[in-house]
Amino acid sequence: MTLRVRFAPSPTGELHVGGARTALFNWLWARKEGGSFVLRIEDTDLVRSERRFAQGIMDALRWLGLDWDELYFQSERLPIYRKYVEKLLEEGKAYPCYCTPEELAARRRQALSRGEVPEYDGHCRNLSEAERKRYLAQGRKPAIRFRVPEAAKETSFRDFLRGEVRFRRLTTGDFVIQKADGTPTYNLACVVDDHEMGITHVLRAEDHISNTPKQIWLYQALGWDPPQFGHLSVILGPDRRKLSKRHGATSVEALREQGFLPEAVVNHLALLGWSPGTGEEVFTLEELVERFSLERVNLAPQVFDLDKLKWLNRKHLARLSPEELLVRAKPFLKGLPEGPEEKVARALALVRPGISTLAELGEHPDLVAILSRPELGQDVLEELSKPMAQEALRAVLARLEGLPNVGLRALVNEVAGELGVSRRGVFHPLRLALTGRSQGPELAGVVAVLGPEEVRARIEHALSVVEETTGGV
Repeated sequence: MTLRVRFAPSPTGELHVGGARTALFNWLWARKEGGSFVLRIEDTDLVRSERRFAQGIMDALRWLGLDWDELYFQSERLPIYRKYVEKLLEEGKAYPCYCTPEELAARRRQALSRGEVPEYDGHCRNLSEAERKRYLAQGRKPAIRFRVPEAAKETSFRDFLRGEVRFRRLTTGDFVIQKADGTPTYNLACVVDDHEMGITHVLRAEDHISNTPKQIWLYQALGWDPPQFGHLSVILGPDRRKLSKRHGATSVEALREQGFLPEAVVNHLALLGWSPGTGEEVFTLEELVERFSLERVNLAPQVFDLDKLKWLNRKHLARLSPEELLVRAKPFLKGLPEGPEEKVARALALVRPGISTLAELGEHPDLVAILSRPELGQDVLEELSKPMAQEALRAVLARLEGLPNVGLRALVNEVAGELGVSRRGVFHPLRLALTGRSQGPELAGVVAVLGPEEVRARIEHALSVVEETTGGV
């Protein structure tokens, strides 16, 4: 049997990291086993579903590197669902319900006041033809409810991750499978699609366990064998509460905007419930496909940790070539001084060790200092106005022509020895003159990016400004 799995998001918002984790595990499994990964947009909620969210979900999956073999929109399959609803009606396994939302709400309140579970009370379960006609004459449009067999109040299924899952004395009344507007509910559409699309295994989030009995009843009523079900663990925030917007960036789109690499996001999501068993933590998508297995899936609650994601992002940033880093960073560099791409790429590589996300590059002070001649603040001018600092800069100027051959460290050692000062006594004023900052990336790297001409120009500029400021004193 060829493995066929699916990811079935509802386009009512951005792709949440929990949904992305579900998509990733299904995708990894399909690619590892040579199976098919189906993307199904469950957009039958006419009020909340939006095409822009569907497009956003697809864009997010592409950004993560998760391609699909087949694509379906449930809104384009409405006649198929109605066909099966009619079948259930004809066989007496479903019936029209004319109860209004107000009537249902009133009955729920009454049940709660009596201390009972507020399930549907079966009001329309056995209406006579005359009663149905009377409701229709009132202009009521019926929803369609599934007639839950009495024997189905206790059911169980084998979860391929969790083992036997048993439900005893289920408190669920006859549930709606088609709304009054003619659109299917989640459970009906899900069952029909999984059957018609040949889905062999349903790997989804833990919060869908409660839907499984209803779906199994529908499979049985329609005479179909259900797929195998498996449910992943819940994802929590660092406070061990269910992950939500209060924990910050919880959508793939938000993480992308914050400058995380897709490789790092995928890496972190993969470790939320799976491990290779070797202690390794940094993986490419290709390596994850090779290593993934359901046997290594952990069902304990998982914590989505932005600090851990930042750590992984630094690891993946370090793997990028300067040219690739520039390509990834460009969307975040708006407002920075422009320059030759080679120079910008080398400057990015210099500041890379100090950043966690690409967004931190926007207006990064070290990057600005390298790409444009810095403005020298009052504290910098005070340091450079010291006689020994000026002597050191002039001595460096005198030796710049030999810099490419001897290297910055050797040049500084020579100047320090000549002036009888520490190496810091040369490095410090030189950094201030070149970047206007007292700290930053390795100075030899900065000098290499700037080149001898720009280094000379900045030192001369710094000496000139100091002279103007001090009046030549």
